[in-house]
Amino acid sequence: MATNDTHTDLTITIDSPKMWARRLKITVPAERVARKRAEITRTLAGRIRMPGFRKGKVPPRVVERTYGPAIEQETLERVVGDAYREALATQGLEPITQGAVENLDYTPGSDLTFDVAFEVRPQIELNRLGGFRIRAEKPTVSDEDVDRVVERLREENAIWEPVAEAEHPVNGDMASVEITALGESGEPEEGAKPRPYQIILGRGEARPEVEEAIRSLKSGEETDFSLEVPHEAGEHGAAEAHTHLQRARVKLLAVKRPRLPEVNDEFAQQLGDFESVAVLRERIRADLEREAEREAEASVRRQLLDQVIEANAFEVPDAMVENYLDRLLRIKDEQERERLREVREGARPGAEQAIRRMLVIERVAEMEGLSATPAEIEARINEMAERSGRPVQEVRKQLQKTEQLQALEAEITEEKVFGYLKSLSEVA
Repeated sequence: MATNDTHTDLTITIDSPKMWARRLKITVPAERVARKRAEITRTLAGRIRMPGFRKGKVPPRVVERTYGPAIEQETLERVVGDAYREALATQGLEPITQGAVENLDYTPGSDLTFDVAFEVRPQIELNRLGGFRIRAEKPTVSDEDVDRVVERLREENAIWEPVAEAEHPVNGDMASVEITALGESGEPEEGAKPRPYQIILGRGEARPEVEEAIRSLKSGEETDFSLEVPHEAGEHGAAEAHTHLQRARVKLLAVKRPRLPEVNDEFAQQLGDFESVAVLRERIRADLEREAEREAEASVRRQLLDQVIEANAFEVPDAMVENYLDRLLRIKDEQERERLREVREGARPGAEQAIRRMLVIERVAEMEGLSATPAEIEARINEMAERSGRPVQEVRKQLQKTEQLQALEAEITEEKVFGYLKSLSEVA
């Protein structure tokens, strides 16, 4: 689609190779290029000093003759940048990626043409927002759920006691060991030093082969074992598919076994403001019930958004997906991106759906005027201050300092959006 806006002398052709991808072909008239070049030349002439001329009095033709290539380079950069920004403004386009300039073509005295490719933020249409049947899970907390938390608290407050040297360690014990890499000769590799580890057996903290070797020892003993490990990169830099055996030696230095505290009122009192085990269990149950309710609500929200997305299918820009995956996997550079390429591909469908959900929330808020208002944000800050017993100004300052005000605004907006969406569907 070619356009000539009355407010610009540019000729702009817009192509959409993909749903949210745009490619502009921009033609800049030769006269505009010449004006920009003359402007840059005059500015330069006013700044430089040259023998035989007073400052600011160097003739443009002399400046051109001396600095011609630099002037042309700056002219092209300025003309392309100005034309790109003007084209975006006249066409109402909002890129979410930096424009990639390609196919620049210019001969002095002629028009300048170039292409620029980028992606734009999706402008999605939501024609159906309700009429769905959503299954709401009934949150339940059993005595067994409470028992599991109590048992975890016992483990966290266990007293670790030494095990007799004549005993073998068992699952649940904490083994202090030294592991040394061995070479093909069965002796430690050159420069290899024993590396210390503390491993709680039976929790998957170490490979099964390592744990099996540790359980075969008594304190002070050592044994060799083999691990199957992948080869390092091949001679051409590509990782080979097969593995090899790596020999290692493990020495058991000491073993400790947890002595779990009895579940009684004294134990409950040591954990906090709990008069008895009964009070502790009531608090645990209440916490579990709140968590179960949050999970149930999160499930309803996911179902609502997924139904809306299914009824109003749309694609998401590649750039948004790539940025999401970079943040999710904490990618720092291209080398790390390539190393985690398979992981990224596996995570891509989930990333695309997460972005769709985010875009639906934003679009519904925009369509129905559900964005958080300043008054609602202020009311939420007041609630937070009241709950924490802190001054409102202090809470607001902390939110600003930690850049959480935007997150608070998004939270309120989401609550309003989901309240609206639930009113349009059957949640049972």
